[in-house]
Amino acid sequence: MRKELLALTLGLLVGTALTSAAAAQETTGTPGEPTAHEFPNSRVLPIPTPPFTGDIQPNLIDSKPAWPPTISPPEGAPNVLLILIDDAGFGSNSTFGGVVPTPTLDTLASQGLRYTQMHNTALCSPTRAALLTGRNHHAVGYGDVAEGAVGYPGYNTVTGPESAHVAEVLRENGYATAWFGKNHNVPIWEATPAGPLTHWPIGEGYDYFYGFIGGDTSQWEPGNLFRNTTPVHPYEGHPGWNLNTALADDAIEYISVHAATNPKRPWFIHYAPGATHAPHHPTQEWVDKISAMHLFDDGWEKVRERIFDNQKRLGVIPANAKLPDWPDFLPKWDSLSADQKKLYLRQIDVWAAYLAYTDYEIGRIIETIEKLGEFDNTLIIFICGDNGMSAEGSMNGTPNEVGYFNGFDYTVDQMLPLIPVWGTDRTYNHFAVPWAFAMDTPYRWTKQIASHLGGTRTGMVMTWPKRIKDYGGIRNQFHHVIDIAPTILDAIGIPQPTMINGIAQRPYDGVSMVYTWDKANADAPSTRTTQYFEIFGNRAIYHDGWMACTVPAVTPWEGVKGKPPVDVMNGYNWELFNLADDPTQTNDLAAKEPDRLRTMQELWLIEAARNDVLPLNNSQLPVLTAERPGPAAGRTHFEYTVPMTSTQFAVAPSILNRSYTITAEIEVPEGGANGMLVTQGGRFSGWALYLKDGKPTFTYDLLDVERPKWQSADALPPGKHAIVFDWKMEAQGSPLGRGGTGTLLVDGKQVAQQSLPKTQPLIWAWDETFDVGSDTGTSVDDKDYQVPFAFTGAIDKIAIDLGESSVSPEAIKMMMQEAAQKRD
Repeated sequence: MRKELLALTLGLLVGTALTSAAAAQETTGTPGEPTAHEFPNSRVLPIPTPPFTGDIQPNLIDSKPAWPPTISPPEGAPNVLLILIDDAGFGSNSTFGGVVPTPTLDTLASQGLRYTQMHNTALCSPTRAALLTGRNHHAVGYGDVAEGAVGYPGYNTVTGPESAHVAEVLRENGYATAWFGKNHNVPIWEATPAGPLTHWPIGEGYDYFYGFIGGDTSQWEPGNLFRNTTPVHPYEGHPGWNLNTALADDAIEYISVHAATNPKRPWFIHYAPGATHAPHHPTQEWVDKISAMHLFDDGWEKVRERIFDNQKRLGVIPANAKLPDWPDFLPKWDSLSADQKKLYLRQIDVWAAYLAYTDYEIGRIIETIEKLGEFDNTLIIFICGDNGMSAEGSMNGTPNEVGYFNGFDYTVDQMLPLIPVWGTDRTYNHFAVPWAFAMDTPYRWTKQIASHLGGTRTGMVMTWPKRIKDYGGIRNQFHHVIDIAPTILDAIGIPQPTMINGIAQRPYDGVSMVYTWDKANADAPSTRTTQYFEIFGNRAIYHDGWMACTVPAVTPWEGVKGKPPVDVMNGYNWELFNLADDPTQTNDLAAKEPDRLRTMQELWLIEAARNDVLPLNNSQLPVLTAERPGPAAGRTHFEYTVPMTSTQFAVAPSILNRSYTITAEIEVPEGGANGMLVTQGGRFSGWALYLKDGKPTFTYDLLDVERPKWQSADALPPGKHAIVFDWKMEAQGSPLGRGGTGTLLVDGKQVAQQSLPKTQPLIWAWDETFDVGSDTGTSVDDKDYQVPFAFTGAIDKIAIDLGESSVSPEAIKMMMQEAAQKRD
């Protein structure tokens, strides 16, 4: 009777849908035994605990135990290793014709398949959101990077529970799940250990996370590194430590421990190193190796031609592909001075070393899987770029990527002295724009340009020796990162869920690619016939072998200084290409086929409406200045009474573009005190209030170029003190980066004052955090102190009071309109 009542109750609770979904569950082993396993085989997750199958009597001695079965995937399910490289163009690696040696990727390609028409979204966060959910990026809130969130469904960076990560599906089907490396998909106002943690990896289906939250980070001193949700700083006291190696070490340990403790349970690992996104931070060993190869000495045009020839030889581009003309807005190598060539060669050698170093570290992971005997039954999906090569380094390159997002360009003369330390912890470096075009060979344009294949096409390799037998094969079907999640589930035999945790699921936009695995289907038509693209107003639509796309109105390297048209919908010219005849988009047919172009434009608009692409925006200004939800929203007064670190910038009080007052109430012990009181940022931009040699000091780091400083002449004596830094912004001027006057006071007495003609306009170093009582990451001024520089006195209270911001939606709108007029 007990069993029947329980079954009836469960049926009433979960309803007909759940009952029918559960009917197909598969159990192995004897039900009730500790060794019994059950594959849910259900579109509704999680499945309920099955009825008790034992026997309960008044006394244990007369009763029979029974265990609920362990949830497991189908028998023989593979491990899954999903690798995603950052900011790497189609022609960047040797597997797809590049000049940089990537032997790990080459070997995997020889053991599996190369895909030549894989596509991303042209930008970091959007690609990752699409990849991990199987839905189009706007449909899950990621029409822009996490730092560019605005309050529209396609752009708010809030991925709802109706679009669960594939990791959640796998975990509910018995997989162990882990994520190593970059996570650029936490809403920035939630990027704090204080939570909420809903959109952190542990809230999206991952049992374990070791990596950084944000768009990029220093590989030498990452200030935004977490183990699960705990900030960690493993570089402190370990000179030469590098995150690229640390990620591989951690993944190797995870896999090895898992194999030892639970070898029958398969795992899913998302491995996403920071490479090769700026800053390019390889070890000196790899810089020396690559520099000695002289891969780039003949300049970007010749390198591009060499890559193109390699691609033709390898068969990874069609035989009828043409190399597009070198853009007339880029300098030719022979026109450069000796100093320019010296600088630009150093930049690309360091980047290439970073890629080769990353390939080696991934190789160590693959080697571990082989040694454990798990390689044959591991599905490895290696996506060679989340977007095209980045052209965000300015035409000369940059030693400090933070400068790009604040509209600041460095001159060649400023950078020449940095050549010996390029790629070390003294730079946050990126290369000159023409290298991005060369590494995207044979396609036009770069990252951010979703309208052209140089922004969206990436190489991909799949291996699974137990299943994929066409070793070294090439596949040319048109596919997109949204197709990966359905492919993983199809390969394992897990049905796509319709409901998870009581929430009806949005259907996948992706389709399975499993049909391409068999050699007999090598030339099968693609099952993806239509795909839209859009980033920053650059847009395209692919349909049945044709692509209609807009012509970029501004270049990626212009950044916040760009002058795009205000009317994004109607202010762009369109091109039309037959990709079968013209795979590199060199022959525009828009004028010859206006009807087809109009039909394609209409199809793009249908897809845009279906996926929350509207409203369109093509300017970085409104997204970098938008007010967002979170703990800092609407607040003008902040108080901190205990030491704390690792608060991300969007959760901290922002002193940009406003007047403000910072007050530190402290107690100095006998013998004096030193150390950090409060800081945000670090070596590449930021500010800090601290005691140096006992003297109250406020330092403002303007992009590692200038460091205005306010300092008392006298050290503080023992006792309680109030230190105040008061900044009064000028009443008139530009809304962004307006100057003003700063005053440092100690116990009510002015001890220093100076005025600045300008301040930092848009964003601090994002990989550094807001800290009280010590400093993490890097120092705001290395000459004054080194991290962690913990305060040796006592902090009673740190208070920050914010004045009204000079930045408003109206002011930004006016700046956009003025910029568009200058364009005309």
